[in-house]
Amino acid sequence: MSKLILYHGSEKIVSKPVFGKSKTYNDYGQGFYCTQNIELAKEWACPTPDDGFSNCYELETDGLHILDLQDKEFCTLHWLSILIANRRFDMETPIMRQGAYYLRTHFLPVISEYDLIKGYRADDSYFSFAQAFLSNQISYSQLQNAMKLGKLGEQIVLKSQKAFNQIKFKNYETAEGKKYCALRMNRIDKAKKDYKKSLEDADISGIFIRDLILGDIKEDDPRLR
Repeated sequence: MSKLILYHGSEKIVSKPVFGKSKTYNDYGQGFYCTQNIELAKEWACPTPDDGFSNCYELETDGLHILDLQDKEFCTLHWLSILIANRRFDMETPIMRQGAYYLRTHFLPVISEYDLIKGYRADDSYFSFAQAFLSNQISYSQLQNAMKLGKLGEQIVLKSQKAFNQIKFKNYETAEGKKYCALRMNRIDKAKKDYKKSLEDADISGIFIRDLILGDIKEDDPRLR
């Protein structure tokens, strides 16, 4: 038997995750969002200085169909295509609309086939990086580098009733609001500062969203790895 210990940061105690009750406009759509890092869960539990909770669970993964976006067969554009399909983007320009359509057409995995998804978490700073790439402001390599700046780690999302049936609540810990809200904001601020610093040198030779479209670059292109 293969088991994972997962943590879900929340402003309340969640002793029984319920399938189909979460928000639709999340990174990977409707699901139960967790992490294997208790400290990150505590940060996510404290968007304000009020105390939150890190809920702990045990997940039996045997028999679950898992989409791991960190596997070598996937690239950052697969993650971005899922984000575009689920989050609300302000498509202000034709290049953004064309880029979004191209990514959804050529890079979007069929996530409905999976019980569990592992991948990046798109907080506000990561979301702005994705928008910058879509608007042709930064290159693909700059987007890849930006994804590593916040060190927010990997999130694990339960997507099916089968996955929900296999998760068991263990306990919870209180997350001190003042401490973890500050840590959360510091992490985001550092990611933004490091991102701005990384843009000091223009990536003239890099692949931009316009190059993807005009060059008809597909997911098997080695330059995307």
